[in-house]
Amino acid sequence: MADNSPIVIIGAGIGGLAAALRLAHAGQAVTVLERHDTPGGKLRTLPSLAGPVDAGPTVLTLRPVFEALFRDVGESLNDHLTLHPETILARHYWPDGTMLDIDSDPARSAENVEAAFGSRARHDFLRFSARAKRLFEGFDAPMMQAEEPNLTRLAGHVMRDPGLMRAMAPMRTLAQMLRAEFREPRLAQLFGRYATYVGGSPYGAPAILGLIWHAESQGVWRIDGGMHRLAQVLEGLARARGAVFHYGAHVTGLEHHAGRVSAVKTNAASHAASAVLFNGDPNALSAGALGQAARGAIPAKATAPRSLSANVMAFAAKPSGPPLAHHTVFFNADPEAEFRALERGQTYPDPTLYICAQDRRGTTAPGGPERFEIIMNAAPEAGTPPSPQTEETKCQTIILSTLERFGLTFSPDPEPRTLTTPGMFDQLFPHSHGSLYGRSPHGMMAAFARPTARTQLRGLYLAGGGAHPGAGLPMATLSGRHAAEAILKDRISTSPSRRTAMPGGMSTASATTAPAPSRSSGS
Repeated sequence: MADNSPIVIIGAGIGGLAAALRLAHAGQAVTVLERHDTPGGKLRTLPSLAGPVDAGPTVLTLRPVFEALFRDVGESLNDHLTLHPETILARHYWPDGTMLDIDSDPARSAENVEAAFGSRARHDFLRFSARAKRLFEGFDAPMMQAEEPNLTRLAGHVMRDPGLMRAMAPMRTLAQMLRAEFREPRLAQLFGRYATYVGGSPYGAPAILGLIWHAESQGVWRIDGGMHRLAQVLEGLARARGAVFHYGAHVTGLEHHAGRVSAVKTNAASHAASAVLFNGDPNALSAGALGQAARGAIPAKATAPRSLSANVMAFAAKPSGPPLAHHTVFFNADPEAEFRALERGQTYPDPTLYICAQDRRGTTAPGGPERFEIIMNAAPEAGTPPSPQTEETKCQTIILSTLERFGLTFSPDPEPRTLTTPGMFDQLFPHSHGSLYGRSPHGMMAAFARPTARTQLRGLYLAGGGAHPGAGLPMATLSGRHAAEAILKDRISTSPSRRTAMPGGMSTASATTAPAPSRSSGS
């Protein structure tokens, strides 16, 4: 890469922003092309009568990932964002009236589990929590932190630790492992829902995904000003280091010369590029959205089968009914029936619903209308999508009637236009089929099928939830680090002058996602 052209990043989602900041800090010329009008990608907001309401990720988890990003570019997370830890990680309701709070304090969570389900359930909960911790700590460094995970090395790592192998339950799905772990089926249902965090069903996702519970148990944080503030801050820091952003830029293809990417074409211009980082759904490459050369840049198994989608309602209203926390889950009576329906591409009439009450401080409600985000799992789009109006009305009816059975109502009722359906997500994020998490996590080898930062087309790289290490805000942020490191390493290795340092510098040490004990936990 002797070319002095900028590194062009397609997409200003969290992975693209994290990479842009790291690359610009390392002294590289960076140009970011974003088809929407604002940064953030799925970290988006919609207008409401109470102000912008989050319509994507609702809280920040694995805080050390973000602390490392800011630290690596000479900044402090606390200097740019005000984070508030949630005491109640989530409140849960079941149709029979049972209520359970899972708390940031493990001892209090165990007490709550015992109060709701008895002493045996408390024992099972503590045992499962230890298992999730073992899984997370066992796979953080060799998988999530690794730029390109190596199956042979990982297998050796597991074989040297028989306890880790047992915790993995390699021949079981998450649902099968949880049925064996919990004698109380409602607890198995609760922790099975964590598969949806990465777009999967507990009946198809591997048991190893139980580690997600440990990630959340380490804390969840609200961001003052909403989650979109994270995107705004990262964009501002990248700009301060020279990165250039173009919004409303519709990329139409790539140009290549001598077997490597040389430029990015948009609806308005052609941007010369020494390297290109694609921060979109990798399935867009397979679909030919960036041209024939990019079509073969990743194998077909890297993008299929597709993950789940969602129907997301974002609005402001006054609630009436059961007490809500910042996060509240309303479970149905038959989770397996719901996920089997989703596998068939059907809308289930009695879904489990997740609600984020954005303006709640714990369980304390503000005066006046509150901002809400409601998420209902959905199948990805396949074939011709239904009429938008028909789908919006149907989903709105299902969501509101389900909540009404729990006694929860809103005034005024949210309108159908507050809903984003899988078909709309496909329009927002082209060629995604509405899948919010890229490739499905189902199957033991799914994590190795996901594409890594480097592609088979020289000079083309990937970042985002569809690339390694996977979906979710922290993982997409890590993907930005992996991509930036890959670009810089390749730039050094092919430079005629064999440069060994870049202006501004960049730490390439792996920052563990385990909590950093010397840093403040926030206000």
